[in-house]
Amino acid sequence: MFSAIMLTASIAVVMPSCKPKDADIQAKVAEAVKSTPGVTVTVEKGVATLTGEVDSEATKAAAETAAKGIKDVTSVVNNLTVTPPAPAPAPVVIAVDDALTTSVKSAIAAFPTVKADVKDGIITLTGDISKAVLPTLIKVMNALHPKKIENKLTIK
Repeated sequence: MFSAIMLTASIAVVMPSCKPKDADIQAKVAEAVKSTPGVTVTVEKGVATLTGEVDSEATKAAAETAAKGIKDVTSVVNNLTVTPPAPAPAPVVIAVDDALTTSVKSAIAAFPTVKADVKDGIITLTGDISKAVLPTLIKVMNALHPKKIENKLTIK
């Protein structure tokens, strides 16, 4: 009878020490989510807490699922935040023909052998120009934000 009591007492003493340590669980969870950059893992009393920033809701859910799949994790607190998407680029502003015509006339004044017509946001360039000056003219025309530039220039 005494030996049975001693056996029970020794099991009671040994059992709590068999309980996994939070540091060991944390290492396993960290390994499970290591392919997800930006995730930090802490474990306290078997509860895994995920913090950091991820790129999507799917990534957030996958990290939580991976953490839940680790033996001895009692629960997961998912404090991950999803990075908001980058704002869309500003739309290209297409100038109205009257304003565009005025701007084009002013811009081609520096190029006396070039003529330009504007219709429906499209600039049509005609006349003669030297190969060395052409890139400058095209750059100036692009800065006016036309819908399109039709280059019908003769290069000298």
